[in-house]
Amino acid sequence: MINLQEIIEAKKNITNLIKETELRESIYLSNKINGQVFLKLENLQTTNAFKIRGAFNKLLIIKEENCEIVTASSGNHGQAIALACQKMGLKTTIFLPEKTPEKKIELIKKYGAQIIIKGDTVDQAEEYGRLMAEKENKFYISPYNDPAIIAGQGTIGLEIIQQYSKLQSILVPIGGGGLISGIAIAVKENFPDIKIIGIQAENDAAMYHSFGKGKLLTNDNYPHFPTIADGLAGGIENNSMTFPIIQKYVDDILLIKEDLIEKSIYKLWKNENLIVEGAGAVSTAAVLGNPEIFYDQKIALIVSGGNINENTFKKICAKYSF
Repeated sequence: MINLQEIIEAKKNITNLIKETELRESIYLSNKINGQVFLKLENLQTTNAFKIRGAFNKLLIIKEENCEIVTASSGNHGQAIALACQKMGLKTTIFLPEKTPEKKIELIKKYGAQIIIKGDTVDQAEEYGRLMAEKENKFYISPYNDPAIIAGQGTIGLEIIQQYSKLQSILVPIGGGGLISGIAIAVKENFPDIKIIGIQAENDAAMYHSFGKGKLLTNDNYPHFPTIADGLAGGIENNSMTFPIIQKYVDDILLIKEDLIEKSIYKLWKNENLIVEGAGAVSTAAVLGNPEIFYDQKIALIVSGGNINENTFKKICAKYSF
């Protein structure tokens, strides 16, 4: 299990390579709970997603090996690794599942990475990526199950408590758990009374079901369907280091329905002028769907990414703007 010092070191490593994103109050959402809701705007981060933090931290640690990198992704992690490798002069191959949004594919291409579309799901893409790395003696980087990746994402937690520490809860999108693991350690080791709450799409919720059962579940042991929050989709590796961190530090995980995620994408555009992808909107959806849970609180929501297909965004806005 990684510790707070590793996250502090990650912050030193990447400070000059990333943006310290704004923690902005949303008056619209604050009014919904008669409290204060702050948005941590990682959708305005370099590559429009938080993933660049972990990518740079990992590559800075292994850069002297001058190796070729392989990874798998639903999009944002792949883009972050591709950009970081380009800046550091490393060759990289990104495995993506067949249903990866076109915008995310285009964003990865511009950084010169080799892209291989393989598998119906991100889990299958990861399997192919690991096999290639092993066969060709390349360095595989997990999107979430890696201490340097987790430490890099944890720098968001350090920023939040430096920006505003008088919070009752922080709501974090959760998929494989790299983001929430890093944030939870950074926050809880400094302010143990702040609740860390994971938010996951109901349609594909491996971590939610595993958290409830107290053990990692395979795909066959929970329902999973396509989700607008594609960045959170997929299973969790056996013996993933994120799971025990989540068991130790995370207070709860909430599930969000698809229509509420879509509605939240629209509401963030209408009320905050923010373009947010499905995974980035789930924390807002949790507040809109459960205002009573957070009534009269000071809370922060991680807006984790903004890479959404233009046509998808337009259709959602048209659907809810009535």
